Amino acid sequence: MKNRIIGLIIITALTAGVLTGCGQLSGTVSKDENSEQTSEIEKELEPIRVGAGVTPHAEILREIQDDLEEKGYALEVVEYNDYVLPNTALEDGDLDANYFQHKPYLDDFNAENGTHIVGVANVHFEPLGIYAGKTKSLADLKDGAEVAVPNDTTNEARALLLLEQEGLIKLKEKAGLQATILDIQENPLNLKIKELEAAQVARAVSDVDIACINGNYAIEAGLEEAIALESAESEAAETYANLIAVKEGNEDTEKTQALVEAVLSNKVKDFITANYKGAVVPVF
Repeated sequence: MKNRIIGLIIITALTAGVLTGCGQLSGTVSKDENSEQTSEIEKELEPIRVGAGVTPHAEILREIQDDLEEKGYALEVVEYNDYVLPNTALEDGDLDANYFQHKPYLDDFNAENGTHIVGVANVHFEPLGIYAGKTKSLADLKDGAEVAVPNDTTNEARALLLLEQEGLIKLKEKAGLQATILDIQENPLNLKIKELEAAQVARAVSDVDIACINGNYAIEAGLEEAIALESAESEAAETYANLIAVKEGNEDTEKTQALVEAVLSNKVKDFITANYKGAVVPVF
């Protein structure tokens, strides 16, 4: 009986040690069988909290967790489903960085909200793609075919430029990234442009002949490869690269530099290329 009691005490003490070790960094550090050793490693790691969109941003960041551990940092990825909270949390100091937006959006956000957030590294571009609906190829499009496009200013212009890139329409000269359907100068197939909220276009693809869909929404919807994509050398690719952002003043900290170096690596480039079938393209 005495030996049994002693055994129970030892087991209880070891269990408590494991639970204490697990609570240090909310599961951001991998555990091994030696809880005391793992706990000591955790104490040495400095946390980096990065807000991110779920797809593909958070997925990309998780690829560099081990690399940051080697540099002495524990990466915690905080996922967001909106485009406001990641910036307010960064401004308030709840995050060290975020990764979900492009520079035009960031510039507008700073201007409208009085925030002080700056980009430190362009990582990837999510090309707008043309996806097959009722019609499976661009060559098979008939007169009067329906085309769904995003209805916000930025993405509608990109969709129209993509249709022009593929020879389906011609826009007025210099319409560029401000183009609207009013700038369509030539429309030989009399395409019917159906304007929808960006997140809804992927859901409507089966109801139209073709649809112009943002890369992240195409991934979330599980769509097959696009039949056409924005060129990686396009004006849109240069303008709308998704970036790592930090609060102004933190651009050159060791923590920021470690994060940027880990993200802008061949490992991340290979991961993006292998996993997103062209719906996400590295720009570094």
